[in-house]
Amino acid sequence: MGVGSRYYFDWANYRTMLRLLREEPNPARRRKMFCAFLIGVPMIAAIHAVCFALDPILFPSLRRTPVREPTFCVGHARSGTTYLHRLMANDPQFSYVLMYEMFFPSLLEKRLLRLLFRIDDVTGKRLRRRLDAIEESAFAETNDMHKTGFFAPEEDDFLLTWSLGSGFWIVMFPYMGELDFYHVDRWSPEKRRRVMTFYKECVRRQIVLNGGGLHLSKNPTFCGRVEALIETFPDARFVVPMRNPYETVPSLLKMMQKEWTLRGRDDRLIKNSLRVLADQSFDSYEHPLEVLARHPETRSCVVDYRDLVSRPAFTMRRVYDELGLELASAVAEAVDSAKGQGHESAHRYCLEEFGLDPHEIHTRLAGLFERFNWETEGDDAIVN
Repeated sequence: MGVGSRYYFDWANYRTMLRLLREEPNPARRRKMFCAFLIGVPMIAAIHAVCFALDPILFPSLRRTPVREPTFCVGHARSGTTYLHRLMANDPQFSYVLMYEMFFPSLLEKRLLRLLFRIDDVTGKRLRRRLDAIEESAFAETNDMHKTGFFAPEEDDFLLTWSLGSGFWIVMFPYMGELDFYHVDRWSPEKRRRVMTFYKECVRRQIVLNGGGLHLSKNPTFCGRVEALIETFPDARFVVPMRNPYETVPSLLKMMQKEWTLRGRDDRLIKNSLRVLADQSFDSYEHPLEVLARHPETRSCVVDYRDLVSRPAFTMRRVYDELGLELASAVAEAVDSAKGQGHESAHRYCLEEFGLDPHEIHTRLAGLFERFNWETEGDDAIVN
């Protein structure tokens, strides 16, 4: 089995980001971010690259570890991918990535971090308490919309952060339309192969770290790379939650607007990126289903969000059955106890706030509205 040790770095994105930073209207922010990006990013990427190259030498088990039958939860953001992912993460047959691990793609780095936390655990947990305090402060403004934490399962697209291939950078760079981390299926075959091979090697390292298992992934941005995922993992499984776009689209736009505003980004950039993101939402609904329809040999399951939050046990049994997975009794009990825990905030978002026409959304996604009977949801104030 060939194990890759070559680190991926997107030089095209790097050059684009440097150009965009030079156009930053705030002089102080421009100097600070440009210098950090010019020097800091390549330096950090170089450290990761060295560690990544050392992995097969230091850990021979990498060469014997297959990446088999991974499961990908893909769907429009705010459609229940996080809830679904965390229900499935209760299952010990799965391997997944914690948030703090995602920014360290090398197995060597991950093992050193886990060693550090084990030492901290027996010496008073001072580091963990400090991280908990940082976590509470860092995510306080957005946890009501998307609850997360350093030690929670998260989107493993972040494994590509320091390779400049992750959607994480859109949070920092609201230049949608000039930076594309989403439409991987449209990239050139060579670039797509390089980034997906690197992603697979990151997954292999995580499986070794966790002592085996089937990889479990959750990424809304992966809606644009379902074909690439099937090319890279021919035995992959997919779960696609579906939720009324009147609810998901304004919720996503509100979340991103809040993130960009908190970072003091320019209003013009925010408005332009929100328009691009809204248009991309249609692809997030249609592309995964179109690709899976072309690959009937690929195991997949489409989940109605309303069933997921109202009948999680029933829904998860159907998911496991359609994916050809065994649902252990202990996991079934954990899912049973999760009923009613699907997050439904009290926030109400108006489509018109973002210039969205409910009739256009209905027309462009007419087949899905009919399939899921979304017309009954109403066109006025939308509940997240």
